[in-house]
Amino acid sequence: MTPITISSKFQIVIPKEIREGMQLTPGMKCELIRCGETIRIVPVLNIKNLRGMFKGMDTKIIRESDRKL
Repeated sequence: MTPITISSKFQIVIPKEIREGMQLTPGMKCELIRCGETIRIVPVLNIKNLRGMFKGMDTKIIRESDRKL
């Protein structure tokens, strides 16, 4: 865990090791989510970056009887 400081303008700096590990870039959009007494920062992914995410996935699954194949 790396401590951070909130500036007088309520800004924070994300430590380098976390930015690099999560591949965060300047201008990237994120959502702040309050979870009880904690705050989570979740990157908003561009839909174009998700293309091919499930390439090679096994699509031979058993479906419910009311679903078309």
